[in-house]
Formats: sequence, structure tokens, C-alpha cells
Amino acid sequence: MVQKYQSPVRVYKHPFELVMAAYERRFPTCHLIPMFVASDVISEEKSDDDSTHRIERRCKLDIDAPRLLKRIAGVDYVYFVQKNTLNRRERTLHIESHNETFSNRVIIHEQCCYSVHPENEGWTCFEQSASLDIKSFFGFESTVEKIAMKQYANSIKKGKEIIEYYLHELEDEGTTHVPRWSPRPASPVKPVTPNTHSTTLPTMPAVAIAAPSETSKEGQAGKEGGVSPVGGPGEALPATPDDKLDADYINRYLGDLTPLQESCLIRLRSWLQETHKGKIPKDQHILRFLRARDFNLDKARETLCQSLTWRKQHQVDYLLDTWTSPQVLLDYYTGGWHHHDRDGRPLYILRLGQMDTKGLVRALGEESLLRHVLSINEEGLRRCEENTKVFGRPISCWTCLVDLEGLNMRHLWRPGVKALLRIIEVVEANYPETLGRLLILRAPRVFPVLWTLVSPFIDENTRKKFLIYAGNDYQGPGGLLDYIDREIIPDFLGGECMCEVPEGGLVPKSLYRTPEELENDDIRLWTETIYQSASVFKGAPHELLIEIIDASSVITWDFDVCKGDVIFNIYHSKRAPAPPKKDPLGAHGITSPGGNNVQLIDKSWQLGQDYSMVESPLTCKEGESVQGSHVTRWPGFYILQWKFHSMPACAATNLPRVDDVLATLQVSSHKCKVMYYTEVLGSEDFRGSMTSLESSHSGFSQLSAATTSSSQSQSSSMISR
Repeated sequence: MVQKYQSPVRVYKHPFELVMAAYERRFPTCHLIPMFVASDVISEEKSDDDSTHRIERRCKLDIDAPRLLKRIAGVDYVYFVQKNTLNRRERTLHIESHNETFSNRVIIHEQCCYSVHPENEGWTCFEQSASLDIKSFFGFESTVEKIAMKQYANSIKKGKEIIEYYLHELEDEGTTHVPRWSPRPASPVKPVTPNTHSTTLPTMPAVAIAAPSETSKEGQAGKEGGVSPVGGPGEALPATPDDKLDADYINRYLGDLTPLQESCLIRLRSWLQETHKGKIPKDQHILRFLRARDFNLDKARETLCQSLTWRKQHQVDYLLDTWTSPQVLLDYYTGGWHHHDRDGRPLYILRLGQMDTKGLVRALGEESLLRHVLSINEEGLRRCEENTKVFGRPISCWTCLVDLEGLNMRHLWRPGVKALLRIIEVVEANYPETLGRLLILRAPRVFPVLWTLVSPFIDENTRKKFLIYAGNDYQGPGGLLDYIDREIIPDFLGGECMCEVPEGGLVPKSLYRTPEELENDDIRLWTETIYQSASVFKGAPHELLIEIIDASSVITWDFDVCKGDVIFNIYHSKRAPAPPKKDPLGAHGITSPGGNNVQLIDKSWQLGQDYSMVESPLTCKEGESVQGSHVTRWPGFYILQWKFHSMPACAATNLPRVDDVLATLQVSSHKCKVMYYTEVLGSEDFRGSMTSLESSHSGFSQLSAATTSSSQSQSSSMISR
């Protein structure tokens, strides 16, 4: 398996030429890099005007690896080949390096680049990416990978120190400026005789078992090209292919991350930019999912995509603007925001013991309570962003104080506990790592019963953040004052600060509603969405019929591939298809609740005679979010089709025949799921404006690159941009 690493953009607040002068001083040897033993120039060439300089070098490294591993491998030193291309005209240095030793067992490849800062030509940017593919290594593959990861992390810090050391050395010598290259008449590139003692701009690989590379965290604080230091997941800003993370931005707004954590963030963010074109979640939101999955990229990507789909389907991005809490919640829900804790985290207080959970559930229903809790979480994200600006340091989570005085058996009413478990499930799935600390005060004897019921539904990492105090123990050492300043302790906890959290009380039974009324309200709350869900099976595509009366109308679509891979097609027919065939597999219990599967194209129809394809097929991967449009040429019936897509196992792998069969069977039983929204714009409403086709409902998606690519070959298709 190939391991990939990507560093953020590191910025030196020095001109490119001065950074290059500092860089040259590292060679032929550098006392700051004892593992770098020697290097030989393999080839070197320059242009006559000295604007371009290429050099290829063979580096000898003494790797910090276990002696046993070196003896088994039969080597004391490792050799790397590196190719540097300095372009003084464009002010760039591109570096490529790969391992020569054990290249048949381990493949290490690194790319680095120095360039001028796009917004300040007096600064220099440095970027670095690397990959590691361990095919076999005498049974020590895991050990080699750990050495590689450790070396990669150390190299970034060491490289920063080295460049800074030589920059200071130049400054001490009085060199604070190096003239820029000026053009002279050029002649063809000519070879230069290799010189083993050349000191012109060599570099060293910085990944795996390689030497340190050069980076700097003295970057531009808060570089925000498409990135916002504040804002919740529902307020994502447009992203561009050139949108990159700055090291100082990460440190200022996201926190202190290890190089490998930075790499995971950048890679997941890049993947989202490719598959969710236009708008992606804020970096803080992406980072929360990575932290919740211990920076396992695949697991974080899966859960994040599921959450983005959920947010989009239920319009959670707009919840703070659209949700109005019913009066009964304002009067009887005993929770509210109250200043911040000692770490600057927003503080939420919940007087659960004073809350009439049965009355609230009977008066509002489970879904209304869930909506209210979601609005609290959205407000918490917003307050974290505000506090990040106020305190000048990353604040990504909040503190919750739960007062259990008054908790008794009536709080264990089964529908109330069911509603609580439902809320915990949704919050855990969609707001990971947003709770920094949970202080539970005045826990009564009945609390262990409640804890036994709810703790299995709480993530283990979240449970570690719980601090539980029985009786008045919270007032002593290690208690509340360790986390909250004395002047903001609420009056009902013995403090002097007035707290605006409602005191609660019993909800009047006159406000109770019948089960039928509550059920209708619950259905209304979660069906108020413009998106529909559909299941797609092998041999059973989902198809949507759109009748067009006037030519030159515009069909727009916005869909997410929630599960599996699908092929998206658009067909045209002059005659209406037969009545839809719904859920043909439903009798076998394969379809999921709430999903649907409609087939319109009859098997007897022939492509090219009964119907025609008007767009090139578009293959969409799981997690992709796609938007696009089609300008209709003819009236008639248009069919949008989502079809199951699978790659034969034998085409992708070299598995034995039995494994091929098993893999194929596994794929054939797989179900795909899409969530979609379509709209038809009449020709009189279109007026040729391409931007009018852009969906205003999608909080996280725009065009996919594949959609744009496929549309260019269709003269009848126009894609919003």
C-alpha cells in the first residue's frame, strides 16, 4: 500500500534569492545534518545566460535504523538520487528525489518546490510531498514504515532549523540582499563537467529513511486564499484548485499539528475539493472528523461524507436562520450559553435535573427536541469561531456543565430516554470532537442508572472528557474552580453570577399533544427538504422522468453519491415511457426504508430508435457531489438515470480465480444510494445567464470535474459555473 504525505505551504519572509543563498551553504557537508555523509554530482548543466541550472546528485546517508535491521539488509548506508532544477527567471527551484538502495523492495519518491509567494514577491514559499511504497523488506515492513514516518516528522522540523540557521549566518555577515537574476542573451544549454565538490543548490530527500528537508513556520499568519479562519461547516467558502493551506494559518486557527496530521488534513481537504467542487467544509470541521478517527484518513473521509450528505439533505447549514424555538422550549428547556471557561471555550449550562423531559417530549415530540439540540450545536460552532478571534488561539470545542440536582426516576421515562439516545446518536455522528469537557455536578444516587443506559451510545474518546461530581464535591480541590473562573459561577451553584438559563418546571398538560399530532410534526420536520433519496441496484437503475414542453428549457441537477459508485445518464424520448416500476426488489427486503427505486425505460426499447442519449455517461464515485445542467434541444420526455457501476474484480487485481468469484459476488450484492434534486428552468426564465444555473440550495457541493469534462463534448449541454 502506498503511503502519501503532503506538507502545508511554509513561508519564509525573505526573498527567493536570499533563501537560495542560505540553502547553498548546506553543502557539500552540513554539521547540522550528521546523517548526511557525502554526495557525488552525476550530471550538471547550465544555460549560457545562467537562468537555468540542472543538477543530479547521488547522496550517501547514514540512516538512524536498528543495527539488526542494517545487518539483515546487508548495508550500512543508503543512497538517494536527486534532481534539482533552478529557474532563476521564474524564481523557482524544483526538487525530485528517489531511493537507489533497495529500490526493488521500497520505493520512496519526494517532490519539493521553492517559489515566490503569490501575494508578496519578497517572501518565499516551500512545498513538499512524498510517497512511500513498501513491497517487501525481509519481514520488517512495519518497522521500516515506522522509521519512515518518524524520519518524515523529524525532517520537517530539522529542515526549518537549518534554513533559519544559515539565514541568520548571512545576516550576521552583513548579507541581507541578493540581486535578482537579470536576462542576458542566451545560448543552448551546455553540459558542465561534474564536480563532486559543487555547492550549487543540492537538496536531500525528506521522507522515510531520508535526510531532513527544509521548511519554515515563519509564514504568513492567516493566509486565507479560499480558506476562512472562522465560520461553521454551513458557511463554507468557495475553494479553487490553487487553494492551499499555510503553515502559520494551521498553527493560528487549527492548532499545533504533527507533520503527519497536517498531511492527513491537506489530503482530505484536497479530496473534498476534487469531489465537492465549489464549496467544502471549513478546515476546523474537517479536522474534527480526522481527530475523531485518530487521523485515519479512510475512516474520517467516510464519516465526513455521510455527515455532509445528512447536513445537505436536512438543510442543517441554514438551521440557525430558519429554526425558531417554540415558546414551550423557551420557557421550559433548562439550558443556555453562559460566558466561557478558563480555556476560552464557550460554556453551555444544562440544568437537566430541573427539566421536565416527559412534558417536553409530550408537548413537542422527539424531532423538535432534536432540532433544538442541533441548533445549540450550530451556535456552539459559531461561538468557537468568535472566541478564536477574541483569544488569538484555536478554540474548536466548548465546555458543557450539567447540573443534576433534582434528577429522579421520572427522568427515566422510556420515551424520554429514547429521545435522549436518539439525540446522542445524531450529535455523535455529526459533531465529533466539539465537546471539550463535560462537567456533571450534584449527581444523585439515580445517576448510575441513567449512565448505564446512555454510556454505550457515547464514543470512548468523548467519555474520557466527562468529570462527574456527586453531592457538593465540586466545590473542593480539583473541582469547578479549576475549569471556571469564580466570578462566572452561576448563582444556583453557589456563585454570584446571575445565569439566564430558565429554571424549568413542569410543562402544563394543556400543552400536551396527541401522538398523531406529534407524528405529523415529526414527519413534516424531516421531510421539509428539496432532496430525494433513491436506491440503485445492479440491474435496477433509478430513473426520473421530466417532460419538456418548450425546447431550450434547462434541466438542472444536484446529487450526492451516498454509497457505492454510479453512472449518470440523460436520455430523450419522443414518447412517454410506461408507468414506472417501483421497488422491483422490495419483495426481497433489499431496499432501505425511505429509499425508492423507479425504472422507466422498458427492456424492449432500443437505444437509438426508441430513445437517444443526449449526454456522455458520467461515472460518479462514492462521496462525490455533482451539479450540472442540460439545455434541451427538443420537446418530449427526458429521463435522468442513475445506474449501478462496478469494476470486475479480475480487472483491478491479480487475485486467484476463486477470489475473483467471491469479489464479484460481493460487488453484485452491493447497493448504491443517491440523494438528488432537480429543477427545470423555462426558456423564458433562462435568458442565457450561466450563473443562474448554479444551485443555491447546496451548502457543500458544486460542479465535479468529471461533469465539466463530459459536458464539453456535448454542444447541447451547458454546465453552471
